[in-house]
Amino acid sequence: MNDFIPYISLSLNDTLRSLSFFYPEVILVIGFIAVILAELFFSKRILQLPFLFAILTLAVTAVLNFRMLGQKSVQLFGGMVVLDHLSVLLKLIFSFIGILFVLFVRYHKPLQDNSKGTGDLFSILLAVQLGLNLMVMSQNLLMIYLSLEMVSVGSYLMVGYLSQSQKQTEAAMKYALFGAVCSAFMLYGMSLLYAFTGSLEIYSPQFVSFLNTVPFHSWGIGLIMLLMGIAFKLSLVPFHFWAPDVYEGAPTPVTAFLSTAPKIAGIGLLIRVLTPFEPLSLSGIDNSSLSLTSVMAVMAILSMIVGNFGAIGQNNVKRMLAYSSIGHTGFMLMALFIFSESGFKALIFYMVIYSIMNMAAFIIVDEVEEKTGKENINDYKGIGNDLRVLMIAMVIVLVSLTGLPPTAGFTAKFLVFSSAIEAYNLSGSTLLMTMIITGAISTVVSLFYYFRIPLNAFLRTSEPNVPAISNSAKTYISLFLVFLLLYLMIFPSAIQQYL
Repeated sequence: MNDFIPYISLSLNDTLRSLSFFYPEVILVIGFIAVILAELFFSKRILQLPFLFAILTLAVTAVLNFRMLGQKSVQLFGGMVVLDHLSVLLKLIFSFIGILFVLFVRYHKPLQDNSKGTGDLFSILLAVQLGLNLMVMSQNLLMIYLSLEMVSVGSYLMVGYLSQSQKQTEAAMKYALFGAVCSAFMLYGMSLLYAFTGSLEIYSPQFVSFLNTVPFHSWGIGLIMLLMGIAFKLSLVPFHFWAPDVYEGAPTPVTAFLSTAPKIAGIGLLIRVLTPFEPLSLSGIDNSSLSLTSVMAVMAILSMIVGNFGAIGQNNVKRMLAYSSIGHTGFMLMALFIFSESGFKALIFYMVIYSIMNMAAFIIVDEVEEKTGKENINDYKGIGNDLRVLMIAMVIVLVSLTGLPPTAGFTAKFLVFSSAIEAYNLSGSTLLMTMIITGAISTVVSLFYYFRIPLNAFLRTSEPNVPAISNSAKTYISLFLVFLLLYLMIFPSAIQQYL
């Protein structure tokens, strides 16, 4: 027992030191508890108290993360997680998305009218936010699994929060079942990697050196199983089948959240997982018939093709945006494939713009549905005359999603393509050129389904007109996001200075 006393002292000192860098996550835990207590004891007297606690928690977390920008890499809790500039940037994006989600829920009529209230949903959100933060900080196989499952379980609960119809119940069940299967594969893959290396620390010298002694076809299976769990969260092809049904069946604020924050966290986790394996791939694995880079490149190409071509045949707006989201994820994977400093900066900039675009799109779609009851693209005929401000905002968002000027979506895609072409000139990689061509073609294809909405809204005659309705809070939120898209097109340095 005496032999362990020095290790106990060292562990306690390391934990106390780590806590000084862990304030944002501590605030999320405190906020989680505060929202639960507010919902249990005070919500009847102060109806919006859970909402106020949730928005305050996320705002404080954002401020604390902003103050950590430029943070040098620091190992925390015995190397289980790492705090660096990349993780701080991604945590700021999560805070921004979380604040938009809370505001979206606050003004979403079906959730507000629900007998359960929204306090429980806000507490689930804060738990998911903690999981998202840990996902992008994890560098230990056990912590990767725990953080991913924290996000997954919270996401299942959010999707099934209403369950007022068969479609919503089916969406929640499908999401949970697909997620459970992928989690099982991921856990088995982790066990294989641990068996080959004897270590859970993916950045430890032992982990990489032991894998160097094992044929790729042995440990590669374990790594691919690990990537399956991440690919499910990203809805990459061929793990995308759940996305359209879940996006359509879930409450629209939940759909908006799932299409942004977990995807960005998945990309961040993918960066963490793939970085230790980069020297392995450079040392000869790329010559094998089943290389890691080849698998990821093929998934990116298929995601861009399936996502964009699949969206063309969709009539439901949320299903169309679900397929569009799959295509955008494939495009982000292309930026990750570049694996250079310019590629990572372009990727993070794209993530910021993507989160603004997607949240704005779903807020506008939800506002149209609440005001008119219309869910399908064909039903949008003529509503541009009745909801002029809202539909003009929608057109700007769709132009940005396509990647056309004068919006920040153009700047984001331009930066990714520039970095990819620069990387191709240095490497001459056929796969990279294939991804660039696929990305360009998918951008053109996206015009066909994105512009069906303004085509119906402004250029086709309508059914009986919608009675005049005043602009709601969601309209003003969407207009603010549209302003950001236009502003960041002109001043992209407002974000780039922090990358």
